[in-house]
Amino acid sequence: MTSAPTDGLLERLAAGPVICAEGYLFELERRGYLQAGAFVPEVVIEHPEKVAELHREFVHAGSDVVEAFTYYAHREKLRLIGKEHLLEALNRGALQIARQVARETGALLAGDICNTNIYEPGSAAAADQVRAMFTEQVGWAVGAGVDFVIGETFSYAEEALIALEVIQQAGLPAVITLAFHQSPLTREGWTVAEAGRRIADAGADVVGLNCIRGPETMLPLLREMVPAVDVPVAALPVPYRTNDAEPSFQSLRDPRNPDRPFPTALDPFTCNRHEIAEFTAEARELGVSYFGLCCGAGPHHVRSMAEALGRTPPASRYSADMSKHAFLGSDAKLLGHNLAYGVEL
Repeated sequence: MTSAPTDGLLERLAAGPVICAEGYLFELERRGYLQAGAFVPEVVIEHPEKVAELHREFVHAGSDVVEAFTYYAHREKLRLIGKEHLLEALNRGALQIARQVARETGALLAGDICNTNIYEPGSAAAADQVRAMFTEQVGWAVGAGVDFVIGETFSYAEEALIALEVIQQAGLPAVITLAFHQSPLTREGWTVAEAGRRIADAGADVVGLNCIRGPETMLPLLREMVPAVDVPVAALPVPYRTNDAEPSFQSLRDPRNPDRPFPTALDPFTCNRHEIAEFTAEARELGVSYFGLCCGAGPHHVRSMAEALGRTPPASRYSADMSKHAFLGSDAKLLGHNLAYGVEL
């Protein structure tokens, strides 16, 4: 039996934090259904059941939103790999998969558009091309009955404003998130506060940050953005241990690996679930109300985020309970000789 959510995004935000799980690119690449580098979500067509499965796992872990897997499913990306003819089928397929899971779980359904990598400041032709690409994707999202549309991973705030304009023309709520690399400025040179303020003033329902930066290096940017805007703020870091010297996950370096770890050798930098919980609590204290995780996140990270917000999603039934561990536990029924040996493990 399927059902539509009784409250939309804005109503849910008014009642408390909202969680939107992301991370489909890296997780499906790890599972062997998507190629790193191009990162085009052909898995939607080739293995739709795997996409549906991951949607369900994220909701099980605590996500309030099922986001259609249309990141990098735009005309330019498909043109680069010679598969532009798959554009409509891929978008409609991703939306249908997400709709099915959203309706069966009562989650919100979100459409998704993203950075095109063709935007260029001062180029009217590039802006028109970007707008046309967003318009066709948002049109398919409207046809699928999405509750809102996410515009994400924009390094150019001006490109984000184009995305916002297209979403507004469709009459849907808009969540707009920017991606900051090593520089704390957008690619056109705007500060976090200025970029957030301009996007909020242009009518975004939620504005914030996603991808590129891990918890440690996203928090300082959130401290700038939250007081600068009067709309809910989003925070969706990558779950990697970025630092002041290497603030983006592309800039991380591993002495054991002479090549750049991004994107396929980031494992040593992965945040554990406790670090994600700590970030969530700190971001919530700052005033963030729209949460999530981006590339690299797994369902266990989402569960940790949900639990840090005081929730008990279905997956919490299986949250760790080390009291029952044979050698490290505290349960009175455990054998003493095993507990004594625990120091030898």
